[in-house]
Amino acid sequence: MRGWLIFPLLMLFSAVPIEAGEIRGTGDLGVVVERAKGSLQVIETSGNSVLGRIDGLGDLSHASVVFSRDERYAYVFGRDGGLTKVDVLERRVVARVIQSGNSIGGAISQDGRLIAVSNYEPGGVRIFDAETLDPVADIPADYGEGQRSKVVGLVDAPGNRFIFSLWDAGEIWSVGMSDPENPVTTKYRDVGKNPYDALITPDGRYYIAGLYGEDGLALLDLWYPERGVKRILNEYGKGEQKLPVYKMPHLEGWAKAGRHLFIPAVGQHQVLVVDTDNWQEIDRLAVHGQPVFVMARPDGRQIWVNFAFPNNDTIQVIDTRDLKLVETLKPGKGVLHMEFEPRGGEVWVSVRDIDRLQVYDTTDFSMLADRPAEKPSGIFLSARAHRTGL
Repeated sequence: MRGWLIFPLLMLFSAVPIEAGEIRGTGDLGVVVERAKGSLQVIETSGNSVLGRIDGLGDLSHASVVFSRDERYAYVFGRDGGLTKVDVLERRVVARVIQSGNSIGGAISQDGRLIAVSNYEPGGVRIFDAETLDPVADIPADYGEGQRSKVVGLVDAPGNRFIFSLWDAGEIWSVGMSDPENPVTTKYRDVGKNPYDALITPDGRYYIAGLYGEDGLALLDLWYPERGVKRILNEYGKGEQKLPVYKMPHLEGWAKAGRHLFIPAVGQHQVLVVDTDNWQEIDRLAVHGQPVFVMARPDGRQIWVNFAFPNNDTIQVIDTRDLKLVETLKPGKGVLHMEFEPRGGEVWVSVRDIDRLQVYDTTDFSMLADRPAEKPSGIFLSARAHRTGL
């Protein structure tokens, strides 16, 4: 008798027609920043194609993007202080606010409900409701006597926290947002001169800030925050003649593979290898130029490196088993960014100066796709929605 009841219900549900193209998943989607045009290209990685464009996003000269938990919405942080929420499926702007005069990136909270933006002017972090972009909290980066610092290195952290660094003050702040109406700020002072960028390790445990004004790095263990910030790699760069620095490396692009952390050397043609068990340098790898992004394939087997001007036409690949260079690619002038597909079989590359977006096979290094794009820079795939710090 029970089977007779189920059968008509199945017939009822199956009778509802669904037209082809009406439903689409988001797991293979992404966006590419077209910095000069102030737009995003929407891409899909199953067929390596461009689906369309979203315009009207302001100054994207140093833009970054985070995704909502359902991967449908992308939040775009523009250099002009603009925060824009876009619908990737419908390829349209949902909401946009100009929240400051000069911003430098942002993050989404662990629960997906809050968007934080780090600002140069006025210095500080502003936090917004992810659904509406209504303001939730304003955290000015005040220090000293009436001074305000530029904020850099903003990341999300477990426990609905945001961690960031103060360039001018030489501080690291942790802001707990479990109760959005009552943020809890913990300040770590004297961490080093001019922290210029930072990362959080994929497991959410370590926050590491790079120091522009002196040698070394600042590390905060988020499992033991009461221990404060400690300095690591203090001898890095001492006594060496550095080359002119054409572009500061992005710490978001530091690569962790197993117990090893691969770090771009500032002002040197080297990638540093650090043992994360003791935070000691164990090797230096000679590369083609000054590294900008040093990125690990998702399985940790390869490290892909791009370079600052004048060597920005090149990508090199390092095998993490023996720390040997295994491939050199020449995509064209102005390689700005790389983004691995979630399982690592392919990698997307933006080549600004020739207006191209390229896709490479990470096994045989062949080019699989070559698409036009207007001055492409950052590439952001929706899988970032499920990774801490991205």
